Amino acid sequence: MALSTNRLSVDHRLLHHLIVHQLLPTGGGYAKLSRMQAFLMWCLLSKIKFCFPLLMLKTMVREFTQKKSVLPFGSILTKIFQHHQVRVEGEVATKLKKEDTYNKSTLNRMGWKK
Repeated sequence: MALSTNRLSVDHRLLHHLIVHQLLPTGGGYAKLSRMQAFLMWCLLSKIKFCFPLLMLKTMVREFTQKKSVLPFGSILTKIFQHHQVRVEGEVATKLKKEDTYNKSTLNRMGWKK
């Protein structure tokens, strides 16, 4: 039985939001906490190391096998390609959506206070 994310503390909701949008991007709803999301939260809160490249690879393979999917980690991969001077001419650039950025307004909507 999955835990509802609205039962998380505000700090844990912020961490969950970062996980589902940055570390483990997936399609679908974010109201339920998956086992992998809970595991990542536990690792981060407990300061336990995990292999992020392997997590990225497994996530990309899983998304590739779905009927309707997009390649996750586009921003991270773009930075890696630029760093290693991989040519990306001809690729269509997309701007980040408003909900993909974090600012004071985002944190206020989540109920987070200093």
